Amino acid sequence: MGQGSSSGAPHATLEQLNHVLAQKFAHKSYSPLELYCYNSVFLSLADDESGIKYWSESTLCRFLELPDALGVGSVLFQMASYLGAFPFPSQAPAILTHDALLKVVTLLTERYGAVVKKRGRETWLKELYRSLAVYDRGVRSSGESGGGGGGPGGKGFAIDDPGDDSEEGELEDDDELVLAALDSMDATEVFKHGEQSTLHHSIIPTDNFLKIVELLLLIAAIESQESLSTLATQLSDDYIVELRQTANVILSSFGVEHNHGVTFRTFNAVVLSCLPFLFDSLNPLFEHFLFARDFDLSKRKPNAAPSDKPSTHPVIPPPKAVANPEPILREPGEILNLTLLSQLSFFIKGSSLFRRLRPLYSGNKHGFSMGSFEKGVHNWRAPSILLVSGRLLPETPSNARERTLQDALPSKRLPSSISEQDASSTTLTFGAYIPVQWKHTPKTCFGDHSTVLFQLSPTHDVFSASAFSTDYIYNNKPPTHPSGVGFGSAVPQQTSAYNSHSQGQIPLGPVSLHLDDALEFGIFTHRSEGGGSFKPSKLPMRRGKDWQDRFEIESLEVWGCGGDDVAEEQRKAWAWEEREAEARRRINFGTGDIDADRELLKMAGIISGDRSGGSM
Repeated sequence: MGQGSSSGAPHATLEQLNHVLAQKFAHKSYSPLELYCYNSVFLSLADDESGIKYWSESTLCRFLELPDALGVGSVLFQMASYLGAFPFPSQAPAILTHDALLKVVTLLTERYGAVVKKRGRETWLKELYRSLAVYDRGVRSSGESGGGGGGPGGKGFAIDDPGDDSEEGELEDDDELVLAALDSMDATEVFKHGEQSTLHHSIIPTDNFLKIVELLLLIAAIESQESLSTLATQLSDDYIVELRQTANVILSSFGVEHNHGVTFRTFNAVVLSCLPFLFDSLNPLFEHFLFARDFDLSKRKPNAAPSDKPSTHPVIPPPKAVANPEPILREPGEILNLTLLSQLSFFIKGSSLFRRLRPLYSGNKHGFSMGSFEKGVHNWRAPSILLVSGRLLPETPSNARERTLQDALPSKRLPSSISEQDASSTTLTFGAYIPVQWKHTPKTCFGDHSTVLFQLSPTHDVFSASAFSTDYIYNNKPPTHPSGVGFGSAVPQQTSAYNSHSQGQIPLGPVSLHLDDALEFGIFTHRSEGGGSFKPSKLPMRRGKDWQDRFEIESLEVWGCGGDDVAEEQRKAWAWEEREAEARRRINFGTGDIDADRELLKMAGIISGDRSGGSM
């Protein structure tokens, strides 16, 4: 155990409080059966030294089946050792005794609500940060400290410089979780001197955070009774490289390229705005403690006489083996793969993604045309996800197509988000979550406040919907001018003066993504003042910055968030429309002149002048 608190509270008193808190968690957060399983799991693997039963790092890693290839075991054990000392930070690292490990499981499975009632999620996130951070209790104040150094006795970290007195006061008032827990036990007097906040003397080392993010990407789709080893079998060398690349993209959101690690303010801002579900998979992972799959709970006590009745404890049935389990991702695309799917699940609930996605459209497979695009996405009566990737266009147009695009955009051009020397080697990936069915937009946009615009590379960023405007999504097809697919801009309106060389005909919202009608070019615009349908970036490193990325589309995909039943509904809808179109083509008014009959249908607006009929 660590040293006693600065308040001078007796060590025995702290042990008693820890035990009381563990009992509170046990009786308010778990069923008797879950506690029975936890006790069985703990005792079966615990080491015993001087009468103290505890779990070592190797035991925890072995039980959770953490893959050696990721090297994350020591980082996760550090997290557990800190959380095991809850609610006394100065007592960390804690020995993972029965009570300490129970607190770890309670916090990581988010069952703390029955005991910690005040600002639970917010303060839970602070505890996760602290469990990953390193501290220097002798660090000088932020204004005095120099750069660098990590461990005890070093110079401290030049981090978290307070912007104003109120923000500093907020950090100093970070004992809310402790006070709430003790208040629920009527024990605040013991803690009245308080545990001193160390948030502004802390930092998460980049390497440690990278390992945790790699693990979270790997286990994003894990379920409570699913073994991590089944996922670890996919850990080929190529997959590990892929995990690391995606993890580095996510870490770029925290500005680690310019800092020694991740400070609390940055951690809090980025997780809340761009990665709200980042740690969700720790919940089912640590719920493994509540399923004693290798124990026969109906066994009699070891010393029971033959005549004694067997125990009547209920038996937890083992997980049912599924003959042909649905894969997490049925088939990868050119953009979407398992790792990118995990990245999406950090801000879109995994229940809408895992084992639910169906490919609707792929530009390289179905053709880069609005007709092919609409054939794939229309009549899908469930949410969908659009992904587009490409390379930055040069500042000066290099061909006629690029000049035509430039002429159709506002003359004043914002700088790109990446340097010109990195442009050729950097892939830009943007996307949008479309919560409603696709439709044509001759006059008004569609979508609602749950529409999300995002960037997946080279930086992870999320732009949530704004209440300022409802111009979320438009979908115009030729011969409407200008046409294409857009997010965050008003519907482009046709004007008599429009021609391919007129300037400023494509309206671009403050935070918006536009794909031209040939699905050849994309434009992502970000103006920090906002005022459109999507909020500007909340990443600290992007705050107050304006940019515009014009790129040539290399891949475009749309994925439907729904099961086979939704896919079958779409198939039936298209079949019905095809039958209707065929019936209209066969209409005969008895004139004996097929061309004349068709002219009558055109005049009635039943078919268009350039199509054979049908809704498309």
